Amino acid sequence: MLETLLKWDISLFRLINQAHNPFMDELMFLISTKWLWIPFYALILFFLIKKNNTRNLIILLLGIGLTITSTDQFTSSLLKPSIKRYRPCQVESGLDFDVHRVNNKCGGKYGFASSHSANFFGLATFLALVFRDPRWNSAFFAAAFLVAYSRIYLGVHYPLDVFAGALIGISFGWLWWRISQIFR
Repeated sequence: MLETLLKWDISLFRLINQAHNPFMDELMFLISTKWLWIPFYALILFFLIKKNNTRNLIILLLGIGLTITSTDQFTSSLLKPSIKRYRPCQVESGLDFDVHRVNNKCGGKYGFASSHSANFFGLATFLALVFRDPRWNSAFFAAAFLVAYSRIYLGVHYPLDVFAGALIGISFGWLWWRISQIFR
């Protein structure tokens, strides 16, 4: 069963990664950069400041910080070095086709689970629970999905890497939101 799942994972990776063009290359590369998201974060911060007193704002910002730190450390410091699944863009992955890479970027040696995916889904979950507004929640999860998709498109993660990252992010986002509610 695991072998079949991994074959599907590679097939879906190939489908996404091999359907590229110059415009999408630049767009997906941009989506994966942290600088693109600064205006989005600033807008979120503006509304958090506007709708919360100082005490609640500090608790929420701590919750966001702990969510991202937890997801990032869990994926980067625990899972990647423990599981040691090579990124598809690494020669050691053993793929029998050329992986399309943008700007010759690959990232670290191992890719399971995706830190980008975990971080964005963690943030999306935490914020969705704070805002509880379908329009905002759609924007949060659309951003997380776009980042996760971009990681596959760019050839640095398999679909299972980003799916696992999403589950990890959702779990930590919910956990830290629940903990933050104790102190609000």
